[in-house]
Amino acid sequence: MLKKRETTYGGQALVEGVMFAGKKSFVSAIRRKDNSIEYFQLKRVESNVIKNLKKIPFLRGIIALVQASANGVKHLDFASDRYDVDPEDDEKVKQEKETSKLVMILGIGVIGVLSFIVSKLIFTVTPAIVANFFQGIVPTKTGQVLLEGFFKLLLLLGYIYVVSLTPLIKRVFQYHGAEHKVINAYENNLPLTVENVQKQSRLHYRCGSSFILFTVFVGIFVYMFVATDPLWWRIVNRIILIPIVIGLSFEVLQLTNLVRNVPILKVLGYPGLWLQLLTTKEPDDDQVEVALHSFQKVLENDQAEEAVEVNLIENSEVIQPQ
Repeated sequence: MLKKRETTYGGQALVEGVMFAGKKSFVSAIRRKDNSIEYFQLKRVESNVIKNLKKIPFLRGIIALVQASANGVKHLDFASDRYDVDPEDDEKVKQEKETSKLVMILGIGVIGVLSFIVSKLIFTVTPAIVANFFQGIVPTKTGQVLLEGFFKLLLLLGYIYVVSLTPLIKRVFQYHGAEHKVINAYENNLPLTVENVQKQSRLHYRCGSSFILFTVFVGIFVYMFVATDPLWWRIVNRIILIPIVIGLSFEVLQLTNLVRNVPILKVLGYPGLWLQLLTTKEPDDDQVEVALHSFQKVLENDQAEEAVEVNLIENSEVIQPQ
């Protein structure tokens, strides 16, 4: 039996497509209106400062999320702009968006980060305010924190369920399932064919959906150490603690991935997998095909870059000291 591959490949579902992040690039593949497949690629470039920061526990989760938000929205923008546009109209669309390419790209990245921050604020502050209304019934600090966690979980599940009812989001969730199936097939050392991929689970321990759920449970733990009264201070400390909750939740996600093959400890990741039953749907063969195109392009980019690096090393001259 082949040993399971341990990888860091990750992805993101798009409108009629999938984005995969490799070692050297980010690649999106989408299904166009004429049934063709189109790619959008960005080279993976990180400064040494960012690389070093991503090695620091607790801080690396925040850096990774900010990067993912800024980068992911560029791929979302590409997919949403082109998936339902006839390829014959591409030039017209391109001219309409030529106003300021640099400003547009920077703006998209900023919007991605701001969207993440705003949504995090809503899902953090709203449950605290709602729980405070029940202080007459549940006056204790422990009770209030647990009630706040319950409302946060209810808000999260309710939001996901409602949006999943729309046809567009349902298809995005199908592509999310295709993304996971491709990663699972690759990690299980299977040939990357539609047939093999479809046999895989649509759930994965390293999914961002699991991370979102962990922020609820980690938040309950962290909030036990700070005051819940008065309400204004409760809201302030919840906002201040967002980076800490994110950092801890990321480490929990990493831990559940590390122990996913340990019989007893693998249950730690089960809550996240259960949430993925909502955030993923079974894809059809065409959707899996799109996901495969994206992932195979990422693999090609990685292999090409590695070949160049090896060639440079082999052909470099060793200067002998005089």
